[in-house]
Amino acid sequence: MAGWVMKVTMAAFAIAAATVVSAVSGGAGIHRVLTLERAFPVQEKVELEVITARDRARHARMLQSFSGGIVDFPVLGTSDPYVVGLYFTKVRLGSPPRDFNVQIDTGSDILWVTCSSCNDCPQNSGLGIPLNFFDAATSSTVSPISCSDNICASIVQTASAECSAESNQCGYSFQYGDGSGTTGFYVSDLIHFDTILGTSLVANSSAPIVFGCSTSLYGDLTKSDRAVDGIFGFGRQDLSVISQLSSHRITPKVFSHCLKGEGNGGGILVLGEILDPRIVYTPLVPSQYVYFLLDGNVLALAYEYDAYRQSHETTDSEENDELIFMLAVSHYNLYLQSIAVNGQLLPIDQAVFTTSGNQGTIVDSGTTLTYLVEGAYDPFVDAITAAVSPSVKPIISKGNQCYLVSTSVAEMFPPVSFNFAGGASMVLRPIDYLIHMGFVDGAAMWCVGFIKVQNQGTTILGDLVLKDKIFVYDLAHQRLGWADYDCSLSVNVSVTSSKDEFVNAGQLSQLAAFSSSFPRIDVLSLFSFLFFFNSFLGLECTPSWLKRPRF
Repeated sequence: MAGWVMKVTMAAFAIAAATVVSAVSGGAGIHRVLTLERAFPVQEKVELEVITARDRARHARMLQSFSGGIVDFPVLGTSDPYVVGLYFTKVRLGSPPRDFNVQIDTGSDILWVTCSSCNDCPQNSGLGIPLNFFDAATSSTVSPISCSDNICASIVQTASAECSAESNQCGYSFQYGDGSGTTGFYVSDLIHFDTILGTSLVANSSAPIVFGCSTSLYGDLTKSDRAVDGIFGFGRQDLSVISQLSSHRITPKVFSHCLKGEGNGGGILVLGEILDPRIVYTPLVPSQYVYFLLDGNVLALAYEYDAYRQSHETTDSEENDELIFMLAVSHYNLYLQSIAVNGQLLPIDQAVFTTSGNQGTIVDSGTTLTYLVEGAYDPFVDAITAAVSPSVKPIISKGNQCYLVSTSVAEMFPPVSFNFAGGASMVLRPIDYLIHMGFVDGAAMWCVGFIKVQNQGTTILGDLVLKDKIFVYDLAHQRLGWADYDCSLSVNVSVTSSKDEFVNAGQLSQLAAFSSSFPRIDVLSLFSFLFFFNSFLGLECTPSWLKRPRF
């Protein structure tokens, strides 16, 4: 028999050492004798904590050398903006580990939680969950990130960090589309999780990651009705948790979620690939860049550097224009090609689906509703209204297109499909684009849950559309897939790149209905960077592209 085959025989379990004979291939007559010794002598009493510590160390080594383990997170919350309007999960950070409830957000990159020194932070939550604060002084494994740290230097290149010479801390400042925001500093500490390595092996492990510790909140983040401990960014940049863990081969470079829309909500979130034969995939738009150029005394923003320079081909601008900053913008941007209502393609100018610059179609679990560019919104609403007339009564309520319905919307309203590159279609049910807003004169009032984005901008697919579907974010192959699914059921998740081996992961927990609130759109903020140049160099800067509609 070709190759080496090792046969291990242990003489007796009670002895302190055993002789192992290894017979090897090809009749070469080579014998090797190995001596095995017990880690813990038989006659000595060993505390359970010591054995547990040794097992944890072993599991950590196994994770270091294993590619394809999965991490399963619980999912709480709902997509209903009048109940919760967000989905969140629980992470364990520090030593000893503490639990933090954080919003699941595929529209940003950073994991941050509130610090014990946080100003204006809510002390209680209308979601019925306890609020915790990260205290770096009580964690034995925390490490600060200084301004001179190489990690901070790499973060600064993404405009997500700023350094204070006074404190020597690598800090950050994030501004979201509704005017809320947070500031704080980066730390490195352990994240604790259970990793499934095979069909039956579950390893309790931990890994060091860099995350944010917020010392200040403002805007809607200070409100208690939907307060959580922070935001869990699942973006494509190197600092996201999925990127950090996959770079150390602890998890595969893919994550999946299934957000339950009805009832108490909840769902499934795994760092791994959910398997389902119905999943269709579409390619991700490659990461794009925003260029910051110093044009005289004006800080200019450009999405196409070459085009900008060509439009400023004068002697003065050639002398003064200077590329001072380049920012990677890497949302989960897709190539949306068309929209159909009841099987009929809408008359939409293809230019509105452009994916360059600040345009495109992004998938964002941190957004509650869906935001549709103006050139597609008007034909969409017109087609829906025409499809249901005269069976329902169209009305305008608070500026929104609504309908008075006397029967089930599933029977009255047409299916809608968003068609993407690669032949992948996302079919929407009426409850995926309508929201029940109460009753008027005994009839149910349903309103379009899509918000019009003025001018040319970005279409954002939020939880209203994402719910009741498996979504797979395959970063290794730069693609995103989905399939309709009952998210109260368990799912099969691949633990190897070949998909020959998988485990069954189910919903870990659910949460009852909570207080209502308006949604928040989370988008990358550059305000700290822009304000720095404005104050330090006296530059003029109005980043109008950062403004986003708010429901």
